[in-house]
Amino acid sequence: MTRMAIVALTLVAGIAAAVAAVGLSPWWCVAAVPLVLLGLLGTADLVQRRHSVLRNYPVLGHARFLLERIRPELQQYFVERNFDGRPFDRDVRTIVYERAKGTDAEQPYGTERDVYEPGYEFLVPSMAPCPVPKTPPRVRVGGPDCTRPYDMALLNVSAMSFGSLSGNAILALNGGAAAGGFAHDTGEGGLSEYHLRPGGDLVWEIGTGYFGCRTQDGDFDPAEFADKAAHDHVKCVSLKLSQGAKPGIGGVLPGAKVNAEIAKVRDVPEGRTVISPPYHRVFSTPRELVRFIARMRELSGGKPTGFKLCVGSRRQFLAVCKAMLEEGTAPDFIVVDGGEGGTGAAPLEFADHMGTPLTEGLLTVHNALVGAGLRDRIRIGASGKIATGTDLVKRLVQGADYGNAARAMMFAVGCIQAQRCHTNTCPTGVTTQDPRRARALDVRDKTPRVQRFQEATVAGALQLMASMGVTDPAELRPHMLRRRIDPYTERSYDELYEWLRPGQLLAEPPAAWAADWQAADPDRFTV
Repeated sequence: MTRMAIVALTLVAGIAAAVAAVGLSPWWCVAAVPLVLLGLLGTADLVQRRHSVLRNYPVLGHARFLLERIRPELQQYFVERNFDGRPFDRDVRTIVYERAKGTDAEQPYGTERDVYEPGYEFLVPSMAPCPVPKTPPRVRVGGPDCTRPYDMALLNVSAMSFGSLSGNAILALNGGAAAGGFAHDTGEGGLSEYHLRPGGDLVWEIGTGYFGCRTQDGDFDPAEFADKAAHDHVKCVSLKLSQGAKPGIGGVLPGAKVNAEIAKVRDVPEGRTVISPPYHRVFSTPRELVRFIARMRELSGGKPTGFKLCVGSRRQFLAVCKAMLEEGTAPDFIVVDGGEGGTGAAPLEFADHMGTPLTEGLLTVHNALVGAGLRDRIRIGASGKIATGTDLVKRLVQGADYGNAARAMMFAVGCIQAQRCHTNTCPTGVTTQDPRRARALDVRDKTPRVQRFQEATVAGALQLMASMGVTDPAELRPHMLRRRIDPYTERSYDELYEWLRPGQLLAEPPAAWAADWQAADPDRFTV
């Protein structure tokens, strides 16, 4: 492209000189330049060998590439309907924007959705609704081994790292959490000043790279971990096993993006590519995982400790449950990330086809813990496309105690779903390390938007629950959520799925669970 520009400029200068030499009007030069440039472009298209379209259709073929480049924008703004966009439709994005801004989020004239379409889900109202609680309930996180329990809000900021998000985005998210009294998961990218400065409650997440608490060779550094976990703003610590966007795959942060600031936060060399392996060094068996969780809790001074995963093999998770029983200790919380999660850039095959969706993941974890007699000491968080009060209530019905939102929180700070998160060219300054782009996100303006969105979404969830006749999430039951099977049939979650009784796996495993429970080995991750 540079060579073509030089050739074009040289040619233009030559034409101008020739025109001046023969005494013609300069306007002839102006008229000739576009024709000459088009001729040059057409010639270049004919001789290049990379694009067949341009060889057959010189000049005109560029229109195809232009339209392809702006296709997502055309689709999003002019083609898709309010309710069928992906990953989040316009209705959902609009309600997040409106709640974040504190404007009216009501809709006139009824639903646009086909309520007889298979897969449509609805909540069951009561003939005797309850008053909406004035104060949102909170979830006590902290089992018998925890000495410093934490009261978690019903909706919190899900894991998004500094480095993936800009410093301004992190500041706004944490400032909103501080103002609204909910928690902010740091993501696995380390504990940065942007997480600490506003003063919001933090869930410090540690991934396979052990960023922020790693030795020079990339192993876990217990001393550094203990030092940082002692910070007053760190309320819980979490070990990330996998994430919904790309379960079972590591990550690569190119050296060009590892500036001095990110290098300091992550404890890595500046300017060198950083690789997060797909596996952990600190454990290789279910028993070792459970022991390491207990060690993290001890190093943190007794703060709630848990892990996050995108559910895969039920047998492997049951092996972890057996390890908890045999070791006599358990995590204080488990965050279930659905396969539909997506803040991390991932190969298409992983994003589309790897990992259990959140509904089935939640049901697996909830029922396994109930059946193993562990559910009363472990809280479950749900993470995966929670953006509305309805989303939150559904996840509570399916077995969660609280929810985490990532992309919805990104919408609250200005994300427009441009889907350029991995290119460093985010148009709103949310997912970029480019200072010129990041400055577009005004922290003072976006911080209250995060607070308002969370507050309004929780209020919406409580209003829905009151309409269902309950005032506390613990009162929600599977029969209160129904799914349409076909145009003539709908079933409740109580009918669609098997729900285990407390301790049932220990006494008499049901037929559908017996083989997996029998094969689950606390000393081996058996597939």
